[in-house]
Amino acid sequence: MRCGIVLLDKPVGLSSNAALQRVRRLLGGVKAGHTGSLDPLASGMLPICIGEATKLAGAILAGDKVYTFRLQLGVRTATGDAEGEAIERCPIPALDAAQIERALAGFRGAMQQVPPMYSALKRQGEPLYRLARRGESVERAPRGIRLDLLELLECGPDWLDLRVACSKGTYVRVLGEDIAAALGTCGHLASLRREHVEPFRDRPMVTLEALERLASEPGDGDWLLPADAGVPQFPPVRLDVAAARALRLGQSVPDPAGCGPGGTVRLYGADGRFMGLGERDPAGRLKVRRLFVVES
Repeated sequence: MRCGIVLLDKPVGLSSNAALQRVRRLLGGVKAGHTGSLDPLASGMLPICIGEATKLAGAILAGDKVYTFRLQLGVRTATGDAEGEAIERCPIPALDAAQIERALAGFRGAMQQVPPMYSALKRQGEPLYRLARRGESVERAPRGIRLDLLELLECGPDWLDLRVACSKGTYVRVLGEDIAAALGTCGHLASLRREHVEPFRDRPMVTLEALERLASEPGDGDWLLPADAGVPQFPPVRLDVAAARALRLGQSVPDPAGCGPGGTVRLYGADGRFMGLGERDPAGRLKVRRLFVVES
């Protein structure tokens, strides 16, 4: 039974769910889930958890992300990207590098962002994008986000190429519109690429075409990362046979490291096999948080 993480390089024009289903079919209909949607317009890293690794999807989803995008100035669209119809046209002032930098500086750090209507967020069980397609708009509460990096890569008379490193929950389409407004015009995203998701900064991605070829070869190769590669932020705890068995029975066990700070840990059996995630309490006990089902 396959278990691990595929770092898919999602192509433009395919929804995240459609990409996920393609991967599932290529791998024989395995259980799978992606960690963080990309719009059809966007390309780039889409981590897909396979098998028992789906139990780690929430932890991976919380990771920071890095995007590059082209902001087209002078035209605002209904969706905030090139897929939507133009709903506003604005003159574009002459901009120099210093003006652009001053505008970008105002977005770095912690800020509040109102999610767009064209998003998968739900209102009474219905995605907001469905309401938006019917011409409806509802109030959305602002959410706290963080931009650790926002830099200009290149620019032309009516466009900017930018890179942003941001926290979970950041809508780059909204950021693009807000940057355009700060520059005295309007705008939309002409392209968007997710360069990486933490903790996979230096990991290579695999395309659907390559995966189609590789999945039919013996073994999994480098394209399927081990499940614990997705949660290196949690400290490891190695258990003896008795403690591992007790955890699998739902019991808490003494922490081999003794008392220490509480929090999530990675659990490993006596054979070094990754078991899943546990929770450490300050009193020196471990309990199960997300345990993998392993074949005997």
